[in-house]
Amino acid sequence: MNKNSYGHPTAIFITLTISILLTGSSCQKNLNSKGLQATSLAQTGVSTGSARLIANTPVPVATALLNNPMGTAVDVSNTVYVADFKNHVIRKITPEGMVSTLAGNGIAGFKDGPGASAQFNYPISVTVDRAGNVYVADFGNQRIRKISRDGVVITLAGDGIAGNTNGAGVLARFNGPAGITIDGNRNLYVADEFNRLIRKITPEGVVSTWAGDGKFGYVDGRGVEAEFANPQFIVSDAPGNLYLTDGLYNKIRKIDRHTVVTTLAGTGYPGIVDGPAATAQFHVPTGISVDMNGTNVYVSDEFNQRIRKIGPDGKVSTLAGFGMGLTPGGYMDGPGIHANFQNPQGLSVDAFGVLYVADYYNNRIRKISTEGFVSTMAGTGTAGHADGPGITVHFEWALDLTIDRSGNIYVLDEGNRLIRKITPKGIVSVFAGSGLQGTIDGPGVFAQFNQPNGMASDSSGNLYVAETVDHKIRKITPDGTVSTFAGSGNYGFADGPALSASFYFPSGVTVDHDQNVYVGDLYNNRVRKITQAGMVSTLAGSSTHGYADGTGSAALFNWPNGVAADPAGNIYVADQINDKIRKITPAGVVTTLAGSTFGYADGTGAAARFKGQHHLATDAAGNVYVADYGNHAIRKITPAGVVTTLAGNGTEGYADGTGSAARFSHPEGLVVDAAGNVYVADVGNHRIRKITPAGVVTTFAGDGIGGY
Repeated sequence: MNKNSYGHPTAIFITLTISILLTGSSCQKNLNSKGLQATSLAQTGVSTGSARLIANTPVPVATALLNNPMGTAVDVSNTVYVADFKNHVIRKITPEGMVSTLAGNGIAGFKDGPGASAQFNYPISVTVDRAGNVYVADFGNQRIRKISRDGVVITLAGDGIAGNTNGAGVLARFNGPAGITIDGNRNLYVADEFNRLIRKITPEGVVSTWAGDGKFGYVDGRGVEAEFANPQFIVSDAPGNLYLTDGLYNKIRKIDRHTVVTTLAGTGYPGIVDGPAATAQFHVPTGISVDMNGTNVYVSDEFNQRIRKIGPDGKVSTLAGFGMGLTPGGYMDGPGIHANFQNPQGLSVDAFGVLYVADYYNNRIRKISTEGFVSTMAGTGTAGHADGPGITVHFEWALDLTIDRSGNIYVLDEGNRLIRKITPKGIVSVFAGSGLQGTIDGPGVFAQFNQPNGMASDSSGNLYVAETVDHKIRKITPDGTVSTFAGSGNYGFADGPALSASFYFPSGVTVDHDQNVYVGDLYNNRVRKITQAGMVSTLAGSSTHGYADGTGSAALFNWPNGVAADPAGNIYVADQINDKIRKITPAGVVTTLAGSTFGYADGTGAAARFKGQHHLATDAAGNVYVADYGNHAIRKITPAGVVTTLAGNGTEGYADGTGSAARFSHPEGLVVDAAGNVYVADVGNHRIRKITPAGVVTTFAGDGIGGY
């Protein structure tokens, strides 16, 4: 069986840094000469069976538990606030070392009200005003929330529907509010990631566009003349200047009080180079903060596993961490150059110059003293755990699916770094992976994955996994043995023998009827082919990103993401930034099957619209299925290019039902079985959903609680 698809730059943020996403990745070094040092802080969750509720009783930092903290903020009393991303709560850490939950009950959802009963949906970042009110970029809810000093949560702006609308309060719309900051006049600024805009919210709640034209790109200029790729974290200084990380372009941007956008540091190329701002290099910068005087800017350099500093003279240095680009992070406190992080995200600086870092995969809050010593302020590094009957299982960012000839479903559980197996009876188990981050080949549970994104299976039951940030394709045999199938591990572009070939953020993967493996090579803007004899070649695309149909290298893509093969050997590509579904014949001829501009519309060919399409799958009749991530829907495209919505209605949520009555939350991966049933990795709902050919949606596995 072939499968089709990707995951995201979250992060590659992805998300994801993948991000997405979406997310991306991000290499040599000149450590600063002061021999700086590093430390850590806190977190604790209580499992209550069907719902994970967070303990509201303060606990010491040494026993507190966090679940992928993303953002931090510090107030004038040195109380630290944490966006506890996968616990869906806002945590509070006092100077005395006690951790409590300020707001949120630990269940993903949306609800205003007193702190303990309020609900958030993947809060990413926080900021705090002089009066002690906390503001939250509630990413999954597409809203900006406010928490008063007594813990009451209200919605300041956004109606919960992804979009781009200015206006007052709940009349406004956001699309991936990620970073948030506040200036001296109590204006809020939001890095609206998927709209590629910087939004401003006045104290009265009126939302407007401060900078950006909404197009994907890199342009300095005034206000709406500027362009961003994926603005994430943002911070303001005392005079009112804004600083933000534009991760996919590996740059630090600055916006002055007159909306003029300039580049503060970074060449745009991923790497690890200290020195003058114009020649310095970052590798997917995420978190950002600035000291009280606005003289020093601090940056979480995620894929370099470092905290960088941009001084008043414009020179970039390494404050803490010793990663060398794409090397897996780790955990170690100590002097700056000896400390280790694992995908650091948001950070904040207090009045005394002490930094607080959300150390994402270490599930800790780290503290960096003015002398550069890194310690752990909070968190033990532990999260949650559970296998068993499908409906009781936890998934953490299930990004992709594939199926074997026996009807077993395999789940790429990116957040847990595992490949999970679901039998036709719904029993879930671990097929491969130890849960530890790394790139270790070997038998089943002894193997390690770093950031797997796409997965497919061949007719013999072998699985192929795209390891995005390691630039490799891994292979898993039916007995669970993991090996490296292709890729040297060095990012770049090179065809040839599989283990010496180079990829640059491979994301989607599929297998045709001849057992050839195809890869959506995201940053190379190419679709690659790997034969079973171990030779890598380029099927279509070139180093230039853009949009053009044509044959082979004459065709242009802009982030080819998910891929899928039909029974005739045609390859379909989710051309993400172009918002189109492309078709490649076995001869390498590229055409556009469907899609035009960013949006939501059914129709034929160019009349149809998609919003952030990630993964694809095909059935025996040659129909293509699209996980329309931003529209929260599953779309179907006939061989003639007619696009319809199979399930979902464009509104985010969770509901089983038929067709438009069903709801999804950021569907990612999908696969079709021999009977025509479609299985969907419903990422935001932490569930695997099943759609019959008649469009009836049910929940196949997962209880809706993130974790393992």
